[in-house]
Amino acid sequence: MLIRAFVDRIAGLLPRQLQRHATTRRIEVLAEFCRFGLVGILGFACDTIVVYGLRGTLGLYGAGLVSYLFAATLTWALNRAWTFKGRGNGRAHRQWALFLLANLGGFILNRGTYVLLVTFVAICAREPIFAVFAGMLAGMMSNFTLSRSLVFRKVEPI
Repeated sequence: MLIRAFVDRIAGLLPRQLQRHATTRRIEVLAEFCRFGLVGILGFACDTIVVYGLRGTLGLYGAGLVSYLFAATLTWALNRAWTFKGRGNGRAHRQWALFLLANLGGFILNRGTYVLLVTFVAICAREPIFAVFAGMLAGMMSNFTLSRSLVFRKVEPI
């Protein structure tokens, strides 16, 4: 509710010619995107913590893979409970698997960026937080669109 109220407030501050484009549907999508982004920040923190915790044991590539699974599971759970609450259907384990499958494109963008940066940019190899952050940004729009349209789509009553 707080995020929706914030987005409504921002829409009210737009110039009059732009306010007509701020429909209820668009405002709701923007509010969902803001919630998705906040969940993403928590996923980023989880991702970073796991990479730093496991890089000595698994190396940067292994730590990056394990951290992605941890962060993806956390973000799925939070998106299910908050961002897209009450949307989607099916059992949790199937929805989690669909979330991972639907976000495969985002995973490729995310981890592809991460791997390229830790391989070719010295500061990212020393401080992988930069690579984790760049990867998160690269996959975010794809993940939001696919999560909203496939995993947590509105199920209309029959």
